[in-house]
Amino acid sequence: MYDKTVRRRRAVLGLLVASSLILLTAYFREPAGGALHNVQRGILEVVSPIQEGASRALKPVRDLFGWVGDTVSAKGDLKNARTDRDRWRTQAIHNQRAAAENEKLRGLLSLDKTPVDLSPYQPVTARVLVRSPTLWYARITISKGTSSGIRANMPVIASDGSGQDDRGLIGVVDSATGDAAVVRLITDSSVAVPAKTADEEATGVVKPSPGNPRDLIMESVAKTDTVADNAVIVTQGTVSTRTDLPSLFPPDLQIGRVTRVANAGTSEQTPHLRLFVDTRHVDYVQVLTKRVNDNR
Repeated sequence: MYDKTVRRRRAVLGLLVASSLILLTAYFREPAGGALHNVQRGILEVVSPIQEGASRALKPVRDLFGWVGDTVSAKGDLKNARTDRDRWRTQAIHNQRAAAENEKLRGLLSLDKTPVDLSPYQPVTARVLVRSPTLWYARITISKGTSSGIRANMPVIASDGSGQDDRGLIGVVDSATGDAAVVRLITDSSVAVPAKTADEEATGVVKPSPGNPRDLIMESVAKTDTVADNAVIVTQGTVSTRTDLPSLFPPDLQIGRVTRVANAGTSEQTPHLRLFVDTRHVDYVQVLTKRVNDNR
């Protein structure tokens, strides 16, 4: 029984295939106005309205599936976009940090352009590790110490990379251990620097102004000394005859520029100056580890 059913189905299939081939051959051989072409046109006329109605009826369903597919695809695109955004943001931050670090290193290189040849003083470069949180106790901790030849009372210079007048004296070593040292900044109330104008028309002692550590003043300026606005203040590098303060600093290290002179021309005249280096923005320093003609 099963074999007869299989044979019957195969015979029907073969008949349908043969009929299809015969009809196709006849269809392509007959002219456009032939019977088979007429039958085709009649079927299309009947079926087309049905197809159009079915297409319109199913359009909302197709649109729904299309919207779902587009939404899923959009979510995937959004995820990829967020991933790309995060990656580019991370890269941008990295580039900004690299640019900032490059700027700091350029500032460090600019220390070699100071008017004074510092090579005899054997400068040691160090990185700033810790900053004092207050103005009144202005100190920083640096990454080099006694193992690098750094000792107390050695002068410290720096550059903040901000421009032409961006380098100069910022303080003195307060104490040192093997791999670190504490630097008292020139804005610390305990620091006093024997100084002079670059044209040597006036001498005095630079220290923070009482009540405002960021405003430096030059005290002990003689009435007969002339200090012009915008004058450059540098280290004396000698013992001050007025204060008997031994100088810890080489001569002619830049300190700052005069912004104004209070009580000019009197015995109380006091130049105010702005440091060449903004100590809040210093990341690298150089410690001058040797005094000239000093065999320490």
